[in-house]
Amino acid sequence: MKENIQGLIIKAQSGFFWVETGEGVIICQLRGKLKQGRAKGDIAALGDKVDITILEDGSGVVETVHERKQAIVRLDPRPGGVYQQVLLSNPNQAVFVFACSNPAPRLKMLDRFLIIAEKQQIPVTIVANKTDTVDDPRGIFGMYEEIGYRVIYTSTINKSGLEELRAQLSGKISAFAGPSGVGKSSLLNALQPGLGLAVNEISTAMKKGRHTTVVRQMFAFEGGYVADTPGWKSLGLWDTEPEEIDAYFPELRGLVEHCQFSDCTHQHEPGCAVLTALKAGKIHPERYESFVRLRSGKE
Repeated sequence: MKENIQGLIIKAQSGFFWVETGEGVIICQLRGKLKQGRAKGDIAALGDKVDITILEDGSGVVETVHERKQAIVRLDPRPGGVYQQVLLSNPNQAVFVFACSNPAPRLKMLDRFLIIAEKQQIPVTIVANKTDTVDDPRGIFGMYEEIGYRVIYTSTINKSGLEELRAQLSGKISAFAGPSGVGKSSLLNALQPGLGLAVNEISTAMKKGRHTTVVRQMFAFEGGYVADTPGWKSLGLWDTEPEEIDAYFPELRGLVEHCQFSDCTHQHEPGCAVLTALKAGKIHPERYESFVRLRSGKE
């Protein structure tokens, strides 16, 4: 028996946790003391750093779960109260992949993803894929660069942007997300053959419904890990009040304090600094439209 072995949870399924350690990958269960009392959320989750004991038969027991720096969390309403499901613990970044066309870019969805990442203080990289299908990809995604987000323009057809994306993923735990058909698997396969297929297999299983055994897994990639997180689309702005929304739009939050009214909705009030900036062309109209829709609960 070996005690106090540190490791990282790289796969979770039905109460079992695959923990990567210096001793190899050990399949573990939680020590009973960790499960005492009513849990309000996942005690251990994908991406958690843990201390384990390796038993004589080669299996393991999770003794301690280290404090999470941040996590991607989804609320699951239950009879006993709301339960917090952790999609991924301790991500270094969220990588949002959207296509320039085929399918058409759903920028309202991207804006919603960005708010969730801002709220949970997770750095973001935007990947604008299929650049070979349009003449001016920056005409679509350039507004995000203007407000401080990193945008990587990629194509698996002409191989553009792949090395830049590789460098961005290397050495990090990355939550990969985006609509179906945007080319996430193709990108990952281009960077590491077979990786996209493995990620897609897990992603497909997770999307099949509540009666499917859920497997959460992240895959090694050049000193880091990539985890597909399809649950972003069902996260919702569950803990975000309408008056908070402006704080998660980088181009708006510095203006709010200059509004004439402290409860300004930034839609019709006199002396609104946001509306003044919008009229001056300092805020992109599409981003402002997203803000209004999200604040009104229409997204």
